[in-house]
Amino acid sequence: MSEIILRVENLRKEYGEVVPLKNISLEVKRGEIISIIGGSGTGKTTFLRMINLLERPTAGKIFFAGEEITAKNFSAEKVRQRIGMIFQSFNLFAGLTMIENAIAAPVELKRISKQAAYDKAKKLFEAVGLDEKIFNYPDELSGGQQQRAAIVRALMMEPEILLFDEPTSALDPTMVGEVLAVIRMLAKQNLTMIIVTHEMNFAREVATRILFFADGEIYEQGTPAEIFDAPKRPKTIAFIRREKYFHYEIFSRSFDLPNMQGKILIFAEKYGLGEKYLQRLQLCCEEIIFEMLGGCFEAGDKISVTLDIIYIEAEKTLELTLICGGKNYNPFEKKISEAEENLSLMILKGCAKNFTHTFDAGTNKICMTITPP
Repeated sequence: MSEIILRVENLRKEYGEVVPLKNISLEVKRGEIISIIGGSGTGKTTFLRMINLLERPTAGKIFFAGEEITAKNFSAEKVRQRIGMIFQSFNLFAGLTMIENAIAAPVELKRISKQAAYDKAKKLFEAVGLDEKIFNYPDELSGGQQQRAAIVRALMMEPEILLFDEPTSALDPTMVGEVLAVIRMLAKQNLTMIIVTHEMNFAREVATRILFFADGEIYEQGTPAEIFDAPKRPKTIAFIRREKYFHYEIFSRSFDLPNMQGKILIFAEKYGLGEKYLQRLQLCCEEIIFEMLGGCFEAGDKISVTLDIIYIEAEKTLELTLICGGKNYNPFEKKISEAEENLSLMILKGCAKNFTHTFDAGTNKICMTITPP
């Protein structure tokens, strides 16, 4: 059975009234590769910084290799010699060359000779493809090269855990692959790693366990297959499918249609829907709203209609849901000859599929999938 190298108990962090982490408990076994995913502001970076004692928890305890590192007067420097961290913005010393950046800590803190440190660093730079850049300064390297150098600097201390805080988030897309390739190489060396990342395919590939952060806690965790292929909880499902939401409410037959269509336009532009997909979406929204207004409500009835659109970015699909009161009315059950079929239904059937209707407790619910053009 693998040794538990890190244990976190009821960790909480407060910044005044802001509480990014409410209650985190976790055990990490030696050799595990954990990827942490979740939306912005869910405390992922704060969690890593507390493990490395760059931040102190408001409450809770952290144990590393059996010792409580959050105990009063425990040496933060001692912890950082054994737990390495790679930051979003590299944090290299601008006035030192790459080789000087790499050997500074082991020479100063571990009392390794400069020659031994130099020889070790040179091998590591060769392993990450930077052997010709060791005498360059940070501003002479690309972002991807700087991040690879930062990984070398962390490895020089022979850490027992490596923490990665979104190591590719500050990089041009063309440089992301070179950094991920280095982390993949490290993953094969039985290193214990905790990686905060927004690269979902990478997390699936390298991690042994995925943690999804939400609501100040580990909202759901499991193997990559469990989290990416069969998530169980609603917020995990929405995050994995990368769902984007649009909501609109109508309380009158004479509602502001141009206002609604304008807001749908903004939604579509924000998430990169093409013009033809937008037109199809707007047309379906308009037709189903007027169809249900006419079929569910009598003159003088109180109008209440809500329209929800979900764009599932991972699948490039649009799901439309309309909920309204009034009488039970399912337009898709109409049995009308082709010549008499109304225009709204013809348009909807040409632009959407997977139609469903339910009526429960005085509420109609229509769902459909907008087909791409």
